[in-house]
Amino acid sequence: MGDVKDFVKITLRKEEDFLKVKETLTRIGIASKKEKMLYQSCHILHKQGSYYIVHFKELFALDGKPTTITEEDLQRRNAICNLLEQWGLLTIVDRSKTETSTPLNQIKIISYREKSEWQLVTKYSIGKK
Repeated sequence: MGDVKDFVKITLRKEEDFLKVKETLTRIGIASKKEKMLYQSCHILHKQGSYYIVHFKELFALDGKPTTITEEDLQRRNAICNLLEQWGLLTIVDRSKTETSTPLNQIKIISYREKSEWQLVTKYSIGKK
């Protein structure tokens, strides 16, 4: 864990798709419906000239921090990768890495329209120590 070879490598169609994917990921995760809070599950990472979709717990491991990543976390990441690919936002380089995935009903997706009604929470900030 915590090594880029374990991450889901992706390609983008256009350079500007990076920001689209980054924004879209802020609206996908685990919801606390009562408080209308959404905890972002995944981030897009640009490292060594390549792009990856990573679960926030994988980023903790990359930073050498303790993490409790589970198979369920990885399956959620895989479902999100597959969804972003279906939406035409990216291409998964090695599909064998995303074969096992969580059912989509276990992931909350907030539409762009609904974004203002929710508190979007990230547990990891890329580029911040």
